[in-house]
Amino acid sequence: MRIIIVGCGRMGAGLALTLTQRGHDVTVIDRDPTAFAALGERFSGRIITGHGFDREVLRHAGITRTDGLAAVTSSDETNVVTARAARQFFRVPRVVARLYDPRKAEIYRRLGVLTISTTEWGVHRITELLSYSWFEPIVSLGSSVDIVDVEAPPALVGRSLASLTVPGEVHPVAVSRGGRCFLPTPETRLQAGDLVHIAVLTTSTGRLKALLGV
Repeated sequence: MRIIIVGCGRMGAGLALTLTQRGHDVTVIDRDPTAFAALGERFSGRIITGHGFDREVLRHAGITRTDGLAAVTSSDETNVVTARAARQFFRVPRVVARLYDPRKAEIYRRLGVLTISTTEWGVHRITELLSYSWFEPIVSLGSSVDIVDVEAPPALVGRSLASLTVPGEVHPVAVSRGGRCFLPTPETRLQAGDLVHIAVLTTSTGRLKALLGV
């Protein structure tokens, strides 16, 4: 894919390096020429000095042929103006803007601009970590599947993971034991202190609790 990244701060530079390593054709735009030092010698893409919302700068970056654009400067206003120009004027298929103010996110989603609010994500993630209980979802995959972390109950120590499996509903996907994580087999037997990572349908959490004996 041909991708333009506007903003070469920590996020922009990290994104550019990651995408380049994955084989994408990346162009980075930043108004500060010294910002490109963050890319280091590993970066094999193009760099352009200028304002990302300037249409001539975007044309020079090849926006008429690009597959995606990410606006990740430190300014919400710059990111949104850039993203709207890319989406509505140049018809770039995939456009993402970083926003610090989550109150603006829904407004721009309605305009066809995908947004990532680092503030909103951080609030939710820290809340999850602070309020973690033994049976809270760690990751939600869409609206129908959760990944939960469960410490092996004493009653199940010595039993195989087959006892925690319901085809199509509940499936242990990994076990953390003694500082390392591994992929188990149905015959893997639980040990005291094991942390079991389980994929479960949101409609089957009650069934999983029954298997755990809680």
